[in-house]
Amino acid sequence: MFNRMCEACLMFCKRLRARVLGFSNAAEIREIRRQLDACLKKGPRQPADPAALTGADRALYERIQTETKRLNRNNITRTQAYWELYERVPEVHWALLAHMVSRNGGYSMTDLRGDLLARVLEGDEAERFFQFLERANHLIFGDAYPQLLLYEASRDAGRPLFHLLPYFGVSQFMGIVWERFWETHDSELLTMALVVNEQNFIEHRVVRHPKYRPVVTSFEFAAQTLLNLTQVVFPYESPSATPEVQLAGVTVDTFLSLTERIDTGRRLYAILFGRSEVYEGVMRWAARTPHTGSRSDYWPHLYTYKAPQESPKRYHPRLNGLFLKKGASPLHSPHLVDVWPDVRDPEPADGHDWCGTPEAAEELFGTKPASGFNITVAYGKTLALVERAVATETWWAEEKHNRE
Repeated sequence: MFNRMCEACLMFCKRLRARVLGFSNAAEIREIRRQLDACLKKGPRQPADPAALTGADRALYERIQTETKRLNRNNITRTQAYWELYERVPEVHWALLAHMVSRNGGYSMTDLRGDLLARVLEGDEAERFFQFLERANHLIFGDAYPQLLLYEASRDAGRPLFHLLPYFGVSQFMGIVWERFWETHDSELLTMALVVNEQNFIEHRVVRHPKYRPVVTSFEFAAQTLLNLTQVVFPYESPSATPEVQLAGVTVDTFLSLTERIDTGRRLYAILFGRSEVYEGVMRWAARTPHTGSRSDYWPHLYTYKAPQESPKRYHPRLNGLFLKKGASPLHSPHLVDVWPDVRDPEPADGHDWCGTPEAAEELFGTKPASGFNITVAYGKTLALVERAVATETWWAEEKHNRE
């Protein structure tokens, strides 16, 4: 009960802020809410059976399913797929947002095997963290990418093909929004709908799923949240700055709150598409920088994907601000394919439609980009904090071992 009350208060505050700023898209939200309410009053929708499809619909369904499965192999293939789709269909802003957020997912995965976290994680903790991250990213891609391909097919055909969405298990919430997007071409509203949809999609399938509760309630997860270590960064070229690749982004206060995760997506979208210097810098950087999962993709002066020849258990800080101390070796941030195998035959998502109330439409408001969008210095301070924590932990472990 307390958690639900907190979520309701958070949601109210976010909406109030949007209305004060005048970015609530009130008329469009009311229309989508009206249509969603009408659909929900008809009762639970029966699952659509793909076996009933014939002709061109069947062929398109099978092509999209095959392509989605092929590209949902790992974080690298998913991230590249989002980028290529945005290049083909730039009106779908969410594809670029997903590409940049997916890059961060890869960084989080390789951090588990990198120079810092790997020294303090015990036993199979890293494996459990990876499975949590991979599951969430896999499910989001499996739900969203067919929608993107279906829109692309609709655009190529010159007519909406959204009657096929139920066959992919897509929420009726998104069916309504895609039909509206076909009429209004409102890229911001579509982006917010996809953010709301995907975060709700993983809420009970991953975040609150009993299998992953030990991960999200672990000390390490809580510590990362409390110490503001969960930063989502968008590298962007800024030739007049030092370093030349700057970091835009936000700090995620808590991953456990659905409202906060949605608001994080809202704020990231506002920064990416509301600040021309960020958008243009991101596009230049992403176009020339293939995603590997290593943080050396954006800061090779600080990180290296090459594994060290030897890695003593005790860690000594190496940073001097945003750069290395003289003579210090770069932090190891490996390529994802070198440290994590593909997950074979992952469990499919259940067919449950998360949307059971028209209130879902109330989250479809936008926001202004934050003035403090550049978090380059804040990221450096956070990294220094992590360094000190790891150095202390490894020193204590060494002292304890010596006493024994």
